[in-house]
Amino acid sequence: MRIPKPLVVALAAAISAPAMAATNTLVGWAMMPADTFSDGPTSGQMANANPYGTFAPPYENRQPVQGFSAVLPGADENSFIFMTDNGFGGQTNSADTLLRLYSVRPDFRTASGGSGKVSASDYLSGAPLARFTHPSRLTLNDINQKLELPIQADYRFYYNDGSKPRVDSAIDFGRLLTGADLDVESVRRDKNCAMWFGDEFGPYLVKTDASGTVTRSAISLPGVYAPQHADVVAGRATANLGGSGGFEGMAINPRGDRLYALLEKSVSGDPAGTLRINEFDIDQERYSGKVFFYRLQAPEHAIGDMTAIDETRFLVIERNGATATNGTPFKKIYLIDIRGVASGGAVHKTEVVDLMQLADPDDLNGDGQRSFTFPYVTIESVLPLDARTLLVTNDNNFPYGGGRGLNADVTEFLKIRLAKPIPGVRPPHLQQARDARRCEMSAGLGQG
Repeated sequence: MRIPKPLVVALAAAISAPAMAATNTLVGWAMMPADTFSDGPTSGQMANANPYGTFAPPYENRQPVQGFSAVLPGADENSFIFMTDNGFGGQTNSADTLLRLYSVRPDFRTASGGSGKVSASDYLSGAPLARFTHPSRLTLNDINQKLELPIQADYRFYYNDGSKPRVDSAIDFGRLLTGADLDVESVRRDKNCAMWFGDEFGPYLVKTDASGTVTRSAISLPGVYAPQHADVVAGRATANLGGSGGFEGMAINPRGDRLYALLEKSVSGDPAGTLRINEFDIDQERYSGKVFFYRLQAPEHAIGDMTAIDETRFLVIERNGATATNGTPFKKIYLIDIRGVASGGAVHKTEVVDLMQLADPDDLNGDGQRSFTFPYVTIESVLPLDARTLLVTNDNNFPYGGGRGLNADVTEFLKIRLAKPIPGVRPPHLQQARDARRCEMSAGLGQG
């Protein structure tokens, strides 16, 4: 792709404007322990143990409810749907880890009460559940053999060749999708109840029905190939995108007919520190050809999520790989705008939240401090709840850690009160939640 000459100048101008607010406040906090599991099949047979000696794999007849990389509104205003990513961080160690979405119900600790605990909830109703069992979740599957990609269910003996433990036969029988097949990092529901998943391995877009069953072949991004792309593996193409550099963030417009898929790494030949945002036409099921560029604050940064505010504005999480135990963490949320930006141009960008500088006057996380930092390696879910409140959650990369201390990381759920509201935000737990429940009830839940 040829980059227009004005882009370099525009990119420099697009580096963030002054912050919207000097003081943003933590008004709700909840925590899910690292050792939170759903029923099986057995997972982690090929994963490395964490360096802290806790929660050692494998996990017999259990799947970790961890690695949250995207969030959708739940069936009621107190529940949320979170998507897990590929499992244990790599294609070769996650063949027994299922790709799932879980309904989660945080009881936020606030100034007026709340336990700070997180529980399972019913996927269809949002009602509390005692455990993360079948009613709380949806499992992605390709039972109708639509993907046209090699998956674990077809290559059972590749991952069970005697050098690795056997993967449960339920994965083959149900053609359940695993972390060896896709690295899903984002999910959106369209106007027709279909779900779209953004993957890093291709990068691919994957379409399913409301039950999580794949309905068509995976859609490649024209001209962009990560090392795990099927054409690269087969020798038909050369990788021009770094590993794990595919679709980390993906937003859908309020009309539900356009996706905006944001890469995590720069395509070879693009200016350093710039990431492509590709517009996808849902009705036509093809890319529109429009491309916008997001300029990172530093080339070594990455993005964690992208969520729509309206037809042209989006929230983007930008972060580096540092934590409280390693380096100097950079974890911020920006508001970007494509209004008036021509294809090939750089988006307008304004800082909204510095996640390393939140006021915490009520010490909601109980650390004895009146300020709050969120120093995890990967922070990958943001959802605007109203014009002044954001939900933010980390991906804890279970069973690994080092975010706050030398231990396996927990999953924290934040409600952040913005000192300056974002005009035009519509609360998601109204029509979206009703539409979600209608979609799920009409389709039933997926397998697994």
